[in-house]
Amino acid sequence: MTVFEPLLDALHSCQRCPRLLAHRATLVPRRGLSLEDYHNGPVAGFGDPNARVFLVGLAPGAHGANRTGRPFTGDGAGDFMYPLLYQSGFSNQADASAPDDGLQLRDLYISNAVKCLPPANKPQGTEFANCRPYLLAEQKRLKHLKVVILLGRGAFDSYLRLYCDLGVVGRLKDYPFYHGAVYSLPGGPDLVACYHTSRYNVQTGRMTSALFLGLLSRVRQLLDQSRNG
Repeated sequence: MTVFEPLLDALHSCQRCPRLLAHRATLVPRRGLSLEDYHNGPVAGFGDPNARVFLVGLAPGAHGANRTGRPFTGDGAGDFMYPLLYQSGFSNQADASAPDDGLQLRDLYISNAVKCLPPANKPQGTEFANCRPYLLAEQKRLKHLKVVILLGRGAFDSYLRLYCDLGVVGRLKDYPFYHGAVYSLPGGPDLVACYHTSRYNVQTGRMTSALFLGLLSRVRQLLDQSRNG
């Protein structure tokens, strides 16, 4: 057991962020459901323990991961993303509706920068900081990691701040966020910046199937380069 395992074991009972705890307590469930039907707590990552790719989103959605207890499951962002992950060979099926739906990720592990539902889907700086030890602990489990996909500016910046804390990254402004940006961290994985697959981004056309598939193809190229390097 590594020093990170006890931290991840304790994630389910984390109470580091009072604002997030209070928000969860006042959540209004979907019509026909009650809070007893919701996970309504910290959401851990999941996927292939031998994955070379780590995909990091922002935070659980109110009626998606916060309800189902699995990242990007049961909401618009996941409905868009999982069929494309399947098409690209990163999962065994396109459906991702519930934790018992049979979904298995291949060479991929998925989590969020913030593990609990934030008000208005906007975590505060202290909440990002409180969750970075959990994110690092999840990453330490991935012994074959080569590429980290960061969905959205919030996840991108928080991940870079993690490497600032570790003394690897000096200035965040040296790593500007734009879709498709690739950065190689000294002694670390390649980072790939990606627009979030949120329902809003999909509806406005900022994120499209072709754009996301193109990014996944670039990730495959990075994996091939690491294998041949």
